[in-house]
Amino acid sequence: MRVSLSTMRNKTDRDDARGIAQMMRLAWYRAVHVKNIEMQKMRSLLANRKLLKRKLIDIENHIRGTLRACGLMVGAVGRGGYEARVRELIEHGDPVFTMMIEAMLEVRRAIFEGYERLHKVLLQVVQHDAICRRLMTVPGVGLVAALSFKVGVDGPLRFARSRTLGAHFGLTPRGHQSGTSIDYEGRITKQGDVAVREALCEAAASLLLRVRKWSALRAWGPRIAKRSSMLCAIVAVARKLAGILHRMWVGETDFHVGFGAKATQRLRLKPAKYLLQEHESLTLVLHPAC
Repeated sequence: MRVSLSTMRNKTDRDDARGIAQMMRLAWYRAVHVKNIEMQKMRSLLANRKLLKRKLIDIENHIRGTLRACGLMVGAVGRGGYEARVRELIEHGDPVFTMMIEAMLEVRRAIFEGYERLHKVLLQVVQHDAICRRLMTVPGVGLVAALSFKVGVDGPLRFARSRTLGAHFGLTPRGHQSGTSIDYEGRITKQGDVAVREALCEAAASLLLRVRKWSALRAWGPRIAKRSSMLCAIVAVARKLAGILHRMWVGETDFHVGFGAKATQRLRLKPAKYLLQEHESLTLVLHPAC
């Protein structure tokens, strides 16, 4: 707005008002959606928890690096036994060096206690939220991803089509076209809520790399990774997850193993065989969108 108004020869209040009205008439600006106060509180909870977790990891890595310079290796240890392991290493060390590490451990302990309190609040929120529990029926989607998606969407009826969720959170390729000779697709646009995009990508990575239970979405991702790369497959699965989660929210349905991929003959046979082995009384019903 400032750059557009600076092109006027005379800058007065009347000219500014006329310029603003003209740009609004040309639809240069769009109406924005303001989330309700509850979603804003949940967003603050997720942001504060993420900040404490990041600082906790930074302090732990800094202590590891300081000890490694003196030939002391912390090794693989859980978060609960981290402080005991560090104190065991510095038990017979230099007094000044020991005092320095203990000061860092005190800061880490305070951050860890705050992180645990926020994490307990997060668990309670998700436990009493029926929408988050339904979204968590999708393999790879945990409590952070479910709550982040709910906070980012706020109201599911804002979107007429579930397919638009991928573009809303910046998971679609960026296009560049000029004339007839230049036309290519680059990296993703990275528009929208960064926290939701990160949560969806983490859920997609967990689905492809950790989840072992078969599903149509789980089988669709590796085929993309074969012809492109694993990162492209993670982004593609994250984009699919956004649409699936939105459709589950609107339709009030749980996740089905046949959701999220084209229903070829091979996909019809494999999940049917899998379901009959696990539950002989169940029959396979593919989603119409497949």
